[in-house]
This record gives sequence, C-alpha cells and structure tokens, in this order.
Amino acid sequence: MDFITLKNITKNFDGVDVLKDINLKINEGETLGILGRSGSGKSVLINMLRGTLDYKPDGGQILMNIAICPKCGAVESPSHVGDKCICGATFEAKNDVDFFNCERKLFASIKRRISIMLQRNFALYDEESVIENVMRAMGDEKEYEEKIYAALELLEMVQMNHRITHIARDLSGGEKQRVVLARQLAKNPMMFLADEPTGTLDPQTAVKLHNTLKEGVKDEGITMLITSHWPEVMIELADTVIWLEDGQIKEEGEPEKVVEEFMATVPVPKKPEIPEFGEPEVVLENVKKHYYSIERGVVKAVDGIDLTINKEEIFGIVGLSGSGKTTTTRMLMGLTEPSSGNIEIKLGDEWIDMTKVGPLNRGRIMPYIGLLHQEYSLYPHRTILGNLTDAISLNLPAEFGKIKAVDALETVGFTHDTATMILDKYPDQLSVGEKHRVALAQVLIKEPTLIVLDEPTGTMDPITRVTVTDSILKARSELEQTFIIVSHDMDFVLDVCDRAALMRGGKLLDVGTPEEIVDKLTVDEKEDMLKER
Repeated sequence: MDFITLKNITKNFDGVDVLKDINLKINEGETLGILGRSGSGKSVLINMLRGTLDYKPDGGQILMNIAICPKCGAVESPSHVGDKCICGATFEAKNDVDFFNCERKLFASIKRRISIMLQRNFALYDEESVIENVMRAMGDEKEYEEKIYAALELLEMVQMNHRITHIARDLSGGEKQRVVLARQLAKNPMMFLADEPTGTLDPQTAVKLHNTLKEGVKDEGITMLITSHWPEVMIELADTVIWLEDGQIKEEGEPEKVVEEFMATVPVPKKPEIPEFGEPEVVLENVKKHYYSIERGVVKAVDGIDLTINKEEIFGIVGLSGSGKTTTTRMLMGLTEPSSGNIEIKLGDEWIDMTKVGPLNRGRIMPYIGLLHQEYSLYPHRTILGNLTDAISLNLPAEFGKIKAVDALETVGFTHDTATMILDKYPDQLSVGEKHRVALAQVLIKEPTLIVLDEPTGTMDPITRVTVTDSILKARSELEQTFIIVSHDMDFVLDVCDRAALMRGGKLLDVGTPEEIVDKLTVDEKEDMLKER
C-alpha cells in the first residue's frame, strides 16, 4: 500500500541546497536502501522523515497515508484501517497527511510511531541495566511483568540476553548498538529509520545487527529506510535502492543494479611500492596485560608480545574483536599500564620509556603522537576552524591558521572550495563521513611523528575510504610520518599498510606483508575481516 510520498522536496542549509527536488514513493512494509558518498544528503533525508524540526523541508511536501483512531488519536500504518484500536474504537483512513504541516497533535502522534538508529549515537541510560533501558522504551501501556517478558524477548532477538543485568556504560560499542536496536523495536514503530547503524562495528558484530534488522524489522513487515556504506547491506536488506549524489536522486531501482553502478564509480587506490624504511621507532618486548575477573579468573588480554615498527612505516595490527589489538595500542600510547614488559618509542636520538610517567618520560613524547579513536568526537560548539586550531591548542595567527586548516582538510579529501566553505560551519552541519575526515585532519594538522588510527574506516563510504587511503600515503611521503593502523578491515590494510601483525587471543601470531597475513587467517577470520577482492 502507498504509505509515504515525497513531492519536490528541497532543503537548504546556509545557502547550500543539500536536497534538490526529491520525488519518491515508499510503500508500507518496503525496505528502502539509500546509497551515496558522505555529504550526498542521506542523513538529511533520514532526519527529515523522522520529523526533526531543524530538517523541515524548505520546499515540497511529505505526504502520508495513515490509519487513525477517532477516539484516542492513535496512529497506525495504512493497512490497519478497519482494525480495532486498544481503546475499542476502529481505525479509520486518513490520506495525504502533510507531515510537517498537519495539526500539532497529529504530528506528534505520527512522530512517536517512527523509530530511528543514528550513527555513533548510543542514546542509552548509562547508569541503568540493559533490561531497564529496554523497558523504559515501552511506555505505560504494558504492565511491569509484561514489560519484563517483552524486553527479554527483544534482547534475545538482538543476542544480548547474556548481558541483561550489565550496566549500559560498561558495554562495548557493538553491544550498546544492539541494545539501542532493542529499545527502538520496543517502541513498536510503524516506520524504522537506520542511519549507518553498523558504521562503527566490526564485520562480525555488523552481520549480527543486519540479521536482527532483517528478522525484527523487515520480516515483521515494518517499513524501513536504511543508509549504509556497505553495498552488500543494500543487496541483502533493501527491496529498492536510491543513489543520492549532490542532494539529488541519481539512480533508483533494483538493489543489485544500483549498487553495481555506484561501485563502478569507486576508484581503486594505487598502492605505491614499499619504500625503504628508517630505523626502528617503536619497540615492544614481552608486553603483557592481565586482568583478574571474579567470573573468569585471570584474563590475558595481551600475553607477551614482541613487536618492532620502523620510522615512516604504515603498520597494521589486525584481528577480530577481543584479540588484544586495542589494548596493545593503548599500552603503546601510555593510556593503559602494562602488567609487565618494555615499551619504547624513539624521539629524536633518544628512546622514551612509555611505562614511566611524568614530563621527563612519556610526557615528553605525547605531543608528538596523534590518535584517532574509533569513538572520536569533535567539539560541537566550535566551528570546524576552531576544532582544527583553538580547540586542540594550536595557537596560530588567524590567517595562517585558516591556511593550515584548509591544507589539512584538502589532505583528507576535501576540495579547496569545500574546505574553505566548511571552516565556519559547526560539526552538526556536516555528514558523519565528513566529520570523520575532519577528525582525521585534526590529528594530521598537529604534525605528529607517530599516528595511531583505531578503526579509521568505520563510517566511510567506499569513495571516502579511497580518499583516506591516499591521504595516509600522502602524509607518509610528504611529512615523513609513521602510522599504526588498528583494524578488522583487512581490505583497507591490504590497500594501505606495508606490513601487518595478526593478533588472536591476546597473542601476536605473525608479522609480514598484508598478503602474507591473509594467508594466515582462519576461515572464520577471512569471512569476518576480508571481502572478496
């Protein structure tokens, strides 16, 4: 059944058209995939359909066919016309409701029936348990005991029933994302919006979330719109795909066809020959990190690794979630204390002991190390220029600061005109992919000698991934920087890294070229870390 019609939708931010004359029909129960590179308008369209007032169209209409209860005002999707409402009345048809221009009460009722999963926004009550978080989303219609059973069922669906009593703040990113999904499903939506729901997840956890979206949303007949930079998600989940480019629908049709045409525009990164490296710059010797858990006893997060990384090398540390790669890099940077072992980084002609605190020890080298964490954040109340200068204590004359900021933005793939234009914008005015590139520019602008990138491709579309690959290679050649890339994305490591180390169960199993490491992967690791090339 016809559910939602977009007619000539336009949206303008700061004099720039981000959506231009969008015409689209969405049927009830359909899954619509939205494909496009960062900044194409995907997130703007999702937030507009959510009813976020800041995203109200500047032109055109969003028209909805709904079922409404004449007694209590409850709203349902159009197929419920003639069904009984919980209040006892019968749902009636109400067609061509102008979403943003209907009466306030009806707008609020429709908006309550729309659930959304935003990228990098976990939206949980940090101090409450997992099951309490899900029960909170259910409203007051159900009795307490009924809520418990419903929450348990949802948590089983998202494979989080083993964490029901855990406090939300103690969960991993992937676990939080699955609890968010359970909360959104608990609202019993008539439309589900998912904006890059797996952007920060490893492939293994992402597959679990995709399966849950299929079982809990698509197979339940709930209308769904999903954006993703993973083309295979479009093919697996979507009934129809639109390709947005510069705010316009460039292509619409069968998922396989649209995805194939989109991927044909993605350039293949050119990997240069491996250069001659300098002398060793980072050395780890027999490094261990052991924890004690009441439930599990001694947990060997990192269990005696030896590693040497050379100056100007792009070095990958790869492995599945829980393999120990993030703990290793945290110890390397002095953010986590090792249980034992030696960690040294060269500064000039001196070796700095990273296990010793204080300004005369690891404090000396910290200004020369850059870190892009997978849960990066920009300062929301500072402009992009402020984020690239004042916010990171980069005190430069105003005009020179602008020149350096534009240069850093160009390094991560923005054109000169776009880089100049976004300097006065705030982070919330950029797409998530654009913010990701600004965060990388924020690291590069400080000109560190050693850069650690933790899952750098998390929210990037295929075209931006190539841009970032080129940016890393360019930074290495022009600025003589050393990179350590922590990733589960073996394809990215193959494209950009000179050597890589494979971690499994807290141990470093092998070091070699990325191609050699691929040969060492288990069947399961290949399925989770490597796409067909």
